[in-house]
Amino acid sequence: MVAFCALALLTACSVAPAGVQVHDPYEAANRRAHEFNKGLDRSVIRPVSVSIAQLPPDVTDPIVNFAENTALPGMIVNGLLQADIGGMATNTFRFLLNSTIGIGGLFDPADALGLYEETTDFGETLAVWGVPEGAYRELPVRGPSTERDAAGNIVDIFLNPLNEVISSEQLAYVTGTRVAAGLIYRGRFSDTVDSVLYDSADSYAQTRILYLQNRRFQLGETGEIGAVDPYADPCAGGFEDPYADPENDPCAVAPDASQ
Repeated sequence: MVAFCALALLTACSVAPAGVQVHDPYEAANRRAHEFNKGLDRSVIRPVSVSIAQLPPDVTDPIVNFAENTALPGMIVNGLLQADIGGMATNTFRFLLNSTIGIGGLFDPADALGLYEETTDFGETLAVWGVPEGAYRELPVRGPSTERDAAGNIVDIFLNPLNEVISSEQLAYVTGTRVAAGLIYRGRFSDTVDSVLYDSADSYAQTRILYLQNRRFQLGETGEIGAVDPYADPCAGGFEDPYADPENDPCAVAPDASQ
């Protein structure tokens, strides 16, 4: 039912004009969400993640392993919906092995046997079903996405069968572990993330390009996007946010005091 509701929402998705590789009709709203996300990262996420990154791998690896293991049942369902029998089988054996020999997923013996995770989600399922990418969106807290992936994220919340067999207390623990794993990854790749968010002339454009390129490559979709110069003038593209604050946005034009 949730999947069909998501598909109904997707019928309202905007369609990119012919030849347009970066479809971003919501750029003004997206940029405001991006600035909110940067502020949240600067004040909370980055400091916490950098501190967590100082912990030894013996502490952080089991957290990441457990979080990834709890996500596998949802990936198995998506593999079934995509008719990807090989990926579904790999994730199934991986989940069974790590949940038993790996002590509930705290350890990852499946890797040693070459059973590597076949990462997937409902956004990829929609792509397999022929649903177009839709417009680019940057979501508060969640970060870069597309209309198709945003709908997929909603379905993935309900699609994981593990959520139906564990208690509410266990579900809260699983959710907390996934948040912790995200902070660990943020700390591990701090230099890369910082270079995009804080060293680029236009971090929004850089984030958008990187997300779309990586996502399309992951899904095997065409539509390569030209590289973005991180040192380019972000105000040269002609974009003007009517809601921008002239004191905080270098591209905003301050009102003429003489008028």
